Amino acid sequence: MSDYRTRSQVGTVQRAEIDQGLRSYMLGVYNYMALGVAFTALVVLAVASSPAAIATVFSLKWVWFIAAIGLGFLAPRMMFSENRVMAHAAFWSYAGLWGLMMAPMLAHYLAVDPSLVYRAFLITAATFAGTSLAGYVTKRDLSGFGAFFFIASIGILIAILVNAFFVQSTMMSLIVSIVTVLLFAGITAYETQMIKEMYVEGDAPGVARGKSIFGAFALYGSFVTLFVHILNILGIANNE
Repeated sequence: MSDYRTRSQVGTVQRAEIDQGLRSYMLGVYNYMALGVAFTALVVLAVASSPAAIATVFSLKWVWFIAAIGLGFLAPRMMFSENRVMAHAAFWSYAGLWGLMMAPMLAHYLAVDPSLVYRAFLITAATFAGTSLAGYVTKRDLSGFGAFFFIASIGILIAILVNAFFVQSTMMSLIVSIVTVLLFAGITAYETQMIKEMYVEGDAPGVARGKSIFGAFALYGSFVTLFVHILNILGIANNE
């Protein structure tokens, strides 16, 4: 009986240590992500303060777009290289590129109706928090959705490009944004569970740091994607 109690106590202590370590790990992920969002906002504000800067950034919008897509594929490898400088460079470059991509759009809405931007941010924050929490606490294995989310994301990307270059339809833009919001709500839950399951007690500092930055990178991408498309939905609805 004494041995059983001892083993039980040891098991309880170990679970408590893992839970505490997991909480610290996830907090680090969310802190990195929040800093990335804040950095993006600073880039947007810096560009939006100058009409000349807005015009220049807008003229290069496809350069930023292609660079962000490319970095989106390369960054995970850089983050797991155990090179701290390279990992941070990938994350902050990605956040900066998003700031450059969003600056013209946000400058427009801030000039027309700033409340749309604030409402979009609040809705995004609430949506992200709810879906991320769902992904964290659910007992259901979401890994099977990975292939679907990847293929659906490619489909959304193609639809955005087709509408931008050929169709140029406000209605199609609205439909794409609605589908994107629904899709990335699911992706946020999936990514949160994936990031949670990546945690391993006793990881080497470089590995743990790489996982935290990668987790922030993944959730950051979902957050800003949700924000852009929620803002687009509100903007279109406001014009109707």
